[in-house]
Amino acid sequence: MRLFSFTQEIAMDLGTANTILISDNKIVVDEPSVVALDNRTNKMIAVGGEAKLMLEKTPPGINAVRPLRDGVIADFNACEQMIRGLIKKSSRRNRLFSPSLKMVIGVPSGSTEVELRAVRDSAEHAGGRDVYLIYEPMAAAVGIGLDVLAPEGNMVVDIGGGTTEIAVISLGGLVANRSIRVAGNTLNLNIQEYMSRQHNVKVSERMAERIKINVGSALTDLGEEGPEEYVIDGPNKITALPMKVPVCYQEIAHCLDKSIGEIETAILSTLEETQPEVYADIVKNGIYLTGGGALLRGLDKRLMDRLNIPFHIAEDPLHAVAKGTGIALKNVERFPFLMRQ
Repeated sequence: MRLFSFTQEIAMDLGTANTILISDNKIVVDEPSVVALDNRTNKMIAVGGEAKLMLEKTPPGINAVRPLRDGVIADFNACEQMIRGLIKKSSRRNRLFSPSLKMVIGVPSGSTEVELRAVRDSAEHAGGRDVYLIYEPMAAAVGIGLDVLAPEGNMVVDIGGGTTEIAVISLGGLVANRSIRVAGNTLNLNIQEYMSRQHNVKVSERMAERIKINVGSALTDLGEEGPEEYVIDGPNKITALPMKVPVCYQEIAHCLDKSIGEIETAILSTLEETQPEVYADIVKNGIYLTGGGALLRGLDKRLMDRLNIPFHIAEDPLHAVAKGTGIALKNVERFPFLMRQ
């Protein structure tokens, strides 16, 4: 047991769907961004994976919530408690005093000053004493090994749970960027609406996520790589009787088409704002896909065919932003793009 406080360094990818914490160059927490609170005392009952199991299953006295919506804080108190709980999970030793926290946190590039302040305040109330913010596409670029300080253009498309972050990076800055609120959660909603309309079956958000993972696709023709049908159980929305519904990837590709088209349009709009020399670098280097959305089957091929530019899926797309915040944490003095005020 330590008698004196000390500084603990934590890098955090505070995501709509998942929050990842890195300490000592290791991922120490990778949990859903969910917290369960007691409605009477407002005290935290569970956080992360344990709280996610409670979603849509809680009695009136307990409220399981996602504190972030579309990449920004929707419930300040719940977010603060979630951050506290996840930081506690990351600390394996019992201490008499809480450590002083030095933190780097990834935030959407389209965040307003109010939204940035909300993230900073939540981190400070959870124990952060030295808090830096980094835009998520910049963190993703750092996390996949790009030299963001070089005089060369690179483009990153980070498709998370709440937002899709699109950025052209050169000389340590965002040359052009877009942040749109069309991402993984939007795709889940598309699937829920489609299943209700086409099959008359009620599907929860968690079930929609499972459908996306098992048969989600950006293309209607995946050839031999196409997954087998996925069978779901759910209530008929009219009779409430149980139903078994087989779902194939072709119909999910159709129902996701509009949202993926919005991501395509945002990428094109960002390219239109890019200077010719930087554009030439992007055509040569290709565009990098990160985030959970990068794992959607056929997405890279669809975008490549649409834009005629190579698309590369990052080696570990789910952890690209988190790894980038971890590297930034070790290079606070070297990276001028970190935000402290």
